[in-house]
Amino acid sequence: MKEKIEILSNTIVTYSLKVKENDRVLIESAYEAKPLLVQLIKDISKVGGIPFVRLTDSMMEGLQNELATFSRIPEMKAQAQYDIDHFDCFIRVRYLDNEYNAKKTKAEFRKALGDATKEIHSIRINERRWTLLNYPSDLDAFKAQMTSEDFKKYAMDVMTIDYEKMAHIIKPLKELMEKTDKVRIVGPNTDISFSIKGIPAIPCCGTANIPDGECYTAPVRDSVNGTITYNTPCPYQGNIYHNVSLTFENGKIVKATCDEDNERLNEIFNTDEGARYVGEFSFGLNPEIKEPMGDILYDEKIIGSIHFTPGSAYQDAFNGNKSSIHWDMVLIQRPEYGGGEIYFDDVLIRKDGKFLLDELKPLNYE
Repeated sequence: MKEKIEILSNTIVTYSLKVKENDRVLIESAYEAKPLLVQLIKDISKVGGIPFVRLTDSMMEGLQNELATFSRIPEMKAQAQYDIDHFDCFIRVRYLDNEYNAKKTKAEFRKALGDATKEIHSIRINERRWTLLNYPSDLDAFKAQMTSEDFKKYAMDVMTIDYEKMAHIIKPLKELMEKTDKVRIVGPNTDISFSIKGIPAIPCCGTANIPDGECYTAPVRDSVNGTITYNTPCPYQGNIYHNVSLTFENGKIVKATCDEDNERLNEIFNTDEGARYVGEFSFGLNPEIKEPMGDILYDEKIIGSIHFTPGSAYQDAFNGNKSSIHWDMVLIQRPEYGGGEIYFDDVLIRKDGKFLLDELKPLNYE
């Protein structure tokens, strides 16, 4: 663990964030991640950066939001504004102990807070350098159906893969996506088409999320038609939804169902106008992540998967859609998950989770 933590910290500071002299770096983390925090402070200071640590606790955060009145929102907005005004880089180290700690926060409060901080959040995501990762916890191990020690080793291995190699072999996929107009995705209970014409494709190889491994763009906002059914758990705001199925007409979700509470599911898509439109389409490409564990930071990187995301689009692949939500939902297309095909301009480019074109085959990691 000590060696892996040193590698991970160095990757974050020198590769992901490229911290330079006098950069002010805010590290937000639970105390349980202390071994990594100590190493981050050392590595940031070594390159001349200025680290600041803000300890967090999911239970207390959840309780504060559960009991908060709307009068707290201006103070929360002011804190968010202070952060983007005073820090150059952000490191968020999550330690998941109970994802239901946020469950009792009222939907009206979430919406009001999201509306109030939407522009600030956009600046933090799109105009600042940031890295998000999980420090391995017992809850993570439970979700992954591993022992705690096995999961720690797995998590560290996954987070410290060769991102520079990935950045090299991902280039042909980026180029192909940027030449493509029509995309069609077919699989069990899924047949959906849309355009990605004119929207940039963005490779993600360890510079923001860790673990990483994806290449994303966005559909032309009104071009999405058909149905997609996700075969992995979809966690959101303290609840988990299974077998989510979305039907689109001219870009808009007109029907949304799941195995649990359809009314609650649709309340999320009624958050604002942009919540029923899609802001991201992405390929999952991390060769070491193969099974879902109900944590989107891992699940959206699963090799042989895609995610198709209702809500706000990123500025660097902007399709005009704005929303206070961004809900990554994952569909795995490897044979053991039902298979599936992806067509670019009527050419089959991936079948059952494996790329078929010669220039893309290195991304199969075989």
